[in-house]
Amino acid sequence: MIERILTLNVLIPWMASMAFGIFVGATPGLTATMAVALIVPISFQFSDPNTGLAMIIGVGFTAIFAGDIPATYLRIPGTPASAVATLDGHAMAKQGRGELALMVDLTCSCLGGLIGVVLLMLVAQPLAGFALHFSDFEYFWLGVMGLSMSALVCQGNTLRGLTAAMLGVLISTVGMDVVTGVPRYPLMETVGSVELMGGFNFIPVMIGLFGIAEVLRNVRAGLSWSAPGVPENEKVTVLDTLRHVWLHKWVVFRSGLTGTVIGALPGAGADVAAWAAYGIAQKTSREPQAFGNGALAGVIAPTSANNAAVAGAWIPALVFGVPGDAITAIVLGAMMMYDITPGPQLFETDTAQINTIFLIALATQFLLLPAGYIGIKTCGWLLRLPRRFILAGVVVFSVVGAYALNNSMFDVGVMLVFGLIGFFLEVRGIPLAPLVLGLILGDLVERKLRTGLISSGGDITPMFTRPISACLVLTLVAAFVITPLFNLVAKGRKSGPAGN
Repeated sequence: MIERILTLNVLIPWMASMAFGIFVGATPGLTATMAVALIVPISFQFSDPNTGLAMIIGVGFTAIFAGDIPATYLRIPGTPASAVATLDGHAMAKQGRGELALMVDLTCSCLGGLIGVVLLMLVAQPLAGFALHFSDFEYFWLGVMGLSMSALVCQGNTLRGLTAAMLGVLISTVGMDVVTGVPRYPLMETVGSVELMGGFNFIPVMIGLFGIAEVLRNVRAGLSWSAPGVPENEKVTVLDTLRHVWLHKWVVFRSGLTGTVIGALPGAGADVAAWAAYGIAQKTSREPQAFGNGALAGVIAPTSANNAAVAGAWIPALVFGVPGDAITAIVLGAMMMYDITPGPQLFETDTAQINTIFLIALATQFLLLPAGYIGIKTCGWLLRLPRRFILAGVVVFSVVGAYALNNSMFDVGVMLVFGLIGFFLEVRGIPLAPLVLGLILGDLVERKLRTGLISSGGDITPMFTRPISACLVLTLVAAFVITPLFNLVAKGRKSGPAGN
């Protein structure tokens, strides 16, 4: 079976597509979904379906990792799933440990992907069956739990974190009503902006909040324009990387498991999985205050989760033919073109094809290591140029990335406006991470609540009485009740010896 993929006819286009994934993922504005969509037509030029599937799977996993490279070095997420890397990853880069952060990131992306693929092979059918029991109300509570992460990612700044999250939710409501299609704000009709009627696209907003705001922050700080754009003070070896990963092995495992489960829920995605894993890692850490200031666990948790989520999204896609995210939605269409019909029958009628897909996914995690290493070294070399070139490049890439999404100058304007907003918020001490979380989940929470109430005839009882909903509600309540008590006890234990 393995000989079906370990041939030059498969390996050469496979590696080429992964190199393409590094380029797309590391370019702000070009998402992993876009990378997969662009590679699919090329994959159809090969008669062997395994070659096409290897290219598609390879580019998906690689682009998700590559988005962490500009997020770490430049504070510009290459993909939505990489927004979390702008926290501890970028903090480490400013401390001269950017290469260490990315080497650990790469290793844990591989390990997280392996965890996701192994779980995909072992528990595909049971886990996908559980995901199908989620109604709109369960997704609503899942989104609310995600929004509550804003309190977790802002240690000691809970009120500001929640404020930023609600601001993100408010921004997500701009545009047409998600159910009725009616414009929300009369101002939009007055302004007459067709683009604004569609709401704010996430990518330009994210690039502005992190990219342009970072440029303005550097200008305000008055840093030397001739100094290297990214300091690098330590040499990183393979043994150093493996040692750090081993010390955080339980964070890797827990985050990989979290990412797989969330990825298996249709519509959740790698970005939600990354934030969830980050919040869990911070709350279970012995040093939660270190998160956001260069904590290695803050790098490991999201990158382990988002690659695991990519694998997890294949669970409902393969077993039930229901795409877990936008990437697997494209993949399902490609599989149909290869005359491969996902579903329960595929596991019975074509076991060899299923096993081949599993092998491709496993091998991709190992091929990710050399592809990612080359990407890290190349970007690291470029980013040691003087700061004036780096900041100018950030502006250029930000404009190009915002424009390339829809070939729209309106998106460029949105990016610049949100760059100013992000700069203002940071000056006022309001964190940007919860705002991004609110922007991601705001539409999901509203849509699921509205459609759930429509399906129940306006009855809110199922929100609390359905078994899975009840469990999610109890978990949420317990988190808000127990967490403050836990923090008080922890503070008491720390202050006890000092008082003696």
